[in-house]
Amino acid sequence: MNRYPLWKYAILVIALLVGLVYTLPNLFGEAPAVQVSSAKATLKVDRSTVARVEQALTPAGLKADFVQFEGNSVKARFADLETQTRAKDAISKALNPDPTDPSYIVALNLVSRSPHWLTALRALPMYLGLDLRGGVHFLMQVDMKAALTKKAEALTGDIRTLLRDKNLRHAGITRDGNTVEIRFRDRDTLTAALALMADQLSDLQWTESADGGEFKLAGALKPESARRVQETAVKQNITTLHNRVNELGVAEPVIQQQGLDRVVVELPGVQDTAKAKDIIGRTATLEIRMVDESAEARAAAQGTGPVPFGTERYVERGGAPLIVKRQVILTGENLTDAQPGFDNQTQEAAVHLTLDAKGSRIFKDVTRESIGKRMAILLFEKGKGEVVTAPVIRSEIGGGRVQISGRMTTQEANDTALLLRSGSLAAPMEIIEERTIGPSLGAENITKGFDSVIYGFCAIALFMSCYYLLFGMFSTLALAFNLLLLVAVLSMLQATLSLPGMAAIALTLGMAIDSNVLINERVREELRGGASPQTAINTGYERAFATILDSNVTTLIAGLALLAFGSGPVKGFAVVHCLGILTSMFSAVLFSRGLVNLWYGRQKKLKGVSIGQVWKPQADVPAKS
Repeated sequence: MNRYPLWKYAILVIALLVGLVYTLPNLFGEAPAVQVSSAKATLKVDRSTVARVEQALTPAGLKADFVQFEGNSVKARFADLETQTRAKDAISKALNPDPTDPSYIVALNLVSRSPHWLTALRALPMYLGLDLRGGVHFLMQVDMKAALTKKAEALTGDIRTLLRDKNLRHAGITRDGNTVEIRFRDRDTLTAALALMADQLSDLQWTESADGGEFKLAGALKPESARRVQETAVKQNITTLHNRVNELGVAEPVIQQQGLDRVVVELPGVQDTAKAKDIIGRTATLEIRMVDESAEARAAAQGTGPVPFGTERYVERGGAPLIVKRQVILTGENLTDAQPGFDNQTQEAAVHLTLDAKGSRIFKDVTRESIGKRMAILLFEKGKGEVVTAPVIRSEIGGGRVQISGRMTTQEANDTALLLRSGSLAAPMEIIEERTIGPSLGAENITKGFDSVIYGFCAIALFMSCYYLLFGMFSTLALAFNLLLLVAVLSMLQATLSLPGMAAIALTLGMAIDSNVLINERVREELRGGASPQTAINTGYERAFATILDSNVTTLIAGLALLAFGSGPVKGFAVVHCLGILTSMFSAVLFSRGLVNLWYGRQKKLKGVSIGQVWKPQADVPAKS
């Protein structure tokens, strides 16, 4: 009756072992480290950088616990903060000979102290939020005026192109703030232009006026269009920041909108505020220009002549000089997507670009007139430009789909697509608030949160053991198993734990023990009704299950509502809360029953169970006559 088959015990043992393995990494804590990542869009950090970091540490007499390549960065772990600081200086000096033009970002960071055998099993600690791990917090303001100005400039260019394509002559196009003004010499041309603009440029509201002998058409952004431009600017900036921060390997960054024109950026584990600013400031501007292949340009590239007027000198990835014309054909605003792929004919690695309508029109005209010439795609960061690639134009390219191929590996195609896709900021951003949470404060928060969970667990264990005796001990062990499973699942999911998450863990303890209370009281009720101990145990567990399921499902619904509609700390609380409900169902019903079966199930003539005082109702005594 109260015996588990062997396979059920095997499941419990496996769950226990998995829980132990995936919980262990969280007990080792974090160690100071130095993180090396690329400071230039066209420079890639790979495994060869590991050897360079190790060579930089040797002359300084420093030894790292380990140096490893992870993601897009190299991390070196050290024993203490003093060694970490000295190592940062030594690595910076070796990798960045010219401090004014650094090739690598060398930043202070924190990494797990977990042994390598756990890491090999992919047993990694949970990510800790800013309030527990320490790090930097920025509140950034998006310059909405600049976003509207940028849109007005783009519309001005579109108007010039439209009028030229339809052969409508004008007396001049000017921009006054966010208003575009077009002058015409006769009303017929103005009427035709107005019909064209109203059809093609629906974002503008047009008004007519007369100015002396000329006719003027003024177009201003509609309120709903201006609002859409501002919303798009914030979203594009958030996407761009995500791409750049993810590329640098910052664990679990938080980048989200706050209000209409502000963006919150949180980088957990980053201890150096200046480097953090450098990281989020790494937003690039993309430009497409033509390469100057004249004799003067070739002489300038070889260093035997001056750079021709109207051109600039850049360096390709391989280090070869390239003379590029100053005139910008397209910018990153015209690029909607960039994905790695393969050439359909040669099966070589390629990058596939998608342009917007305006970009497609311009690109078609330029490529038709420049077959056989080279076109350079440049990426500008902090005022310095680098050539991402400079392909040869083979044919006229229309339809807005462009392919870059030839002499590139699959990895290079992936890297180039990432750089192009990262794009540029739709509007400038300014840091209006910055806050640093030091590791010591984070450690204090961890200690307080850990203490709250431990004290709560001990109080529950003491009460259950005193009130339900041996069954209380079983309930306490099931609660410990539930806590172990919850931490293990959070670690496997690589969830981010914050202070609200720790509060959810403490709450889960109180809610999880409720299931065991229901079971224990049900067993007591059966014993009071005169059932044998074995029957009471079996019936108590079976009849309590429906109540436990109902109560947990209703609580889970509330948790899912928090998860769906909450954000930030509320969502972090909800994730831990929902997972805690699921693990408590497993531990309270299966694990505690397994312990009870193991202890009492083999006793055939069981006379009683240790479950505390069972108060039996007294029989009615007949009155004496």
